[in-house]
Amino acid sequence: MAHLLGGENLTVSYATRTVLDGITLGLEEGDRIGMVGRNGDGKSTLMRLLSLRSTPDSGRVTKRGDVNVGYLDQSDVLDGDLTVGAAIVGDQADYEWARNPRIREIMGGLVSDVDWHANVHALSGGQKRRVALAKLLIEDHDVIMLDEPTNHLDVEGVAWLARHLKTRWRPNQGAFLVVTHDRWFLDEVCTKTWEVHDGIVDPFEGGYAAYVLARAERDRMASVVEGKRQQLVKKELAWLRRGAPARTAKPKFRIEAANALIADVPAPRDSMALSKMATARQGKDVLDLENVSLNFQGGDDGRKLFDNITLRLAPGERLGLVGVNGAGKTTLLKLLNGEIAPDAGKLKRGKTVVTAVLTQEVKELDDVADLRVIEVIEREKRSFNVGGKEFTAGQLVEQLGFTNQKQWTPVKDLSGGERRRLQLLRLLVGEPNVLMLDEPTNDLDTDTLAAVEDVLDGWPGTLVVVSHDRYLLERVTDHQMALLGDGKLRGLPGGVDQYLELRDSALAGSTVTGGGNPVTSAGQAQAAGGTGAGPSEAEKRDARKALNRIERQLKKLDQEEKKLHDAMVKTTEAGDFDKLADQNKQLKDLTDEKDALELEWLESSELLGD
Repeated sequence: MAHLLGGENLTVSYATRTVLDGITLGLEEGDRIGMVGRNGDGKSTLMRLLSLRSTPDSGRVTKRGDVNVGYLDQSDVLDGDLTVGAAIVGDQADYEWARNPRIREIMGGLVSDVDWHANVHALSGGQKRRVALAKLLIEDHDVIMLDEPTNHLDVEGVAWLARHLKTRWRPNQGAFLVVTHDRWFLDEVCTKTWEVHDGIVDPFEGGYAAYVLARAERDRMASVVEGKRQQLVKKELAWLRRGAPARTAKPKFRIEAANALIADVPAPRDSMALSKMATARQGKDVLDLENVSLNFQGGDDGRKLFDNITLRLAPGERLGLVGVNGAGKTTLLKLLNGEIAPDAGKLKRGKTVVTAVLTQEVKELDDVADLRVIEVIEREKRSFNVGGKEFTAGQLVEQLGFTNQKQWTPVKDLSGGERRRLQLLRLLVGEPNVLMLDEPTNDLDTDTLAAVEDVLDGWPGTLVVVSHDRYLLERVTDHQMALLGDGKLRGLPGGVDQYLELRDSALAGSTVTGGGNPVTSAGQAQAAGGTGAGPSEAEKRDARKALNRIERQLKKLDQEEKKLHDAMVKTTEAGDFDKLADQNKQLKDLTDEKDALELEWLESSELLGD
């Protein structure tokens, strides 16, 4: 693979703290890299260095002369006086950019619902983010660097971006580097992971799931990892192995090693025990919305945000809510909390119910801005019971990532992620028995998210989570429901995948142009003129031959893959990780070959109408 760009001996220091200490790394063609690490450990700093947006204190960044790098910053970099259309495509006429199917696909995926003629400064934060992302993606870049691209994207938007990045280049072309806390996204699009910590960067093969296992293996072999952090990694690994069916395609050669590693790790939570505890704390009645209807705020045209919906929350229930932007997810939490009254129907509230809501804002901490972290918690109580275990205020604060030094930091000096953690802690120590979380993953890194999930695992109350982070929803809730923007609330037995299927079906049957956005009409004009003729008999014969050939090849590759898995298990047991890396590369090549054959099989099968 050809080298695209890299850094040599990169060092960056702030005051007395060294963020990056002599880092040397590079991007090759075909690299799909996710960057993880704690907030403040230097992920964004490293990305800015590699994109030549900033300079190191020492060391240098080099890139091939013809390499074009696209960069999405966390901050708002668009000209607020431009219209949406001008910000994305400049002065190009609609017919010019609409001729390109890739650009049409990007427009439809990101900005189809944004007013094409609105000024950028009038957009919401999420809309600005999508406009900036669309502007970047329609350009031709050899390398794309994305700093928190999933912020402000809903579940559907995250899934679209993952599909786009997976198909943007051929497997051995282009490269991207992404920083995000969305672990499903990391697993879906990345083939390598860089962990930034303590001034260094550790590379791992594979996405987030493979990284979790490899980190646990590394820590076990070295025997120097902190006990608490390793338990969190092992617990999350156990869930990855036992939990979501969608993760069964992870590297199979590691299954035996994983089973040995997690043999003594219990399930993330004992749902039956938690349910019994919740019933004891709450009684049988929690919160019920019965035949509730609610008009859009300020709307007098009769349009309903909710149309005769019923939702009954049981003691210990763990519910995840997904939905399109504007469908009423936050409003539903406000209805459950009694902050707003429905236009029709009623809310029934159990006598012993105590609710707490984690909002998307952190203004609740303004009244304690001058206090230190530990003082905020000790004002509530000095000891707490979480999942049957007693914790001091200091232990509980430490469990969510506040070190002894950080515990004495004034609230006003905390970062966004630290304020988010403290906000959640403050709610928990109030000992509610119904906890509602509105986009709780904002500003949290992957290690902190694992710690939050660990706390929630032992929390014996009713939990309602609104989030675009499908990993979190699958991890901490037992079932999901969807708001699709039609006033109804739907159960999702098939989870988030079912929600995405429902959205795809809804969009396939709609012709919405999105506030004057020419994306849909331009795409329809380009697609016009197709024929309805089916395949000829000769084409069908060729397709049947292709199916037989592909099935023979796949069977042979399956046998080779099984032999390689067996060999890799032995190599893992022997601790020969250099040899394991070579075998892992062989496995990746086999997997790529199988993926290509399976795609060819599907195309032939569709031609035959099978």
